[in-house]
Amino acid sequence: MDSSICTKLRNGVSTGSAEETEALAAEFAQTLPADTTLALHGDLGAGKTTFVRGLARGLGVTGTITSPTFALYNLHRGKRSLLHLDAYRLENPREVDDLLLEDFLSSPWCLVIEWPEKIDSWVPADALHLDFGIAPDERHTIRLRQSSRTAT
Repeated sequence: MDSSICTKLRNGVSTGSAEETEALAAEFAQTLPADTTLALHGDLGAGKTTFVRGLARGLGVTGTITSPTFALYNLHRGKRSLLHLDAYRLENPREVDDLLLEDFLSSPWCLVIEWPEKIDSWVPADALHLDFGIAPDERHTIRLRQSSRTAT
């Protein structure tokens, strides 16, 4: 998974529009191995769902991508299945087991978790973690890190 887009994301990227964020995510999607989990960290409005929209396009998903805040998760089918989980309303990691997500994860898939800190012990150790933020100039920032469980 070592590519120029990954190097760029490890160094940190800023985007000035939703279209830029989506294009970046679509490019990143092309580098992801099958059966990858992405953990997206950041405040409300930092661009997580916008990133997922671009990721979905890169995975061949053509439907509408919205935040699954109230549904908890959305399943999208494309060249790969995209399972988009929003853990914001979950109280603890045990609640994830009740969702039976494994039933939807037939290879090749990509699981994207917004608010992974709410279910940290459930997130796979090999998940890729991305930090989202908003810079003082209002540009959105994205940085790929190894894991929330190790220092970066």
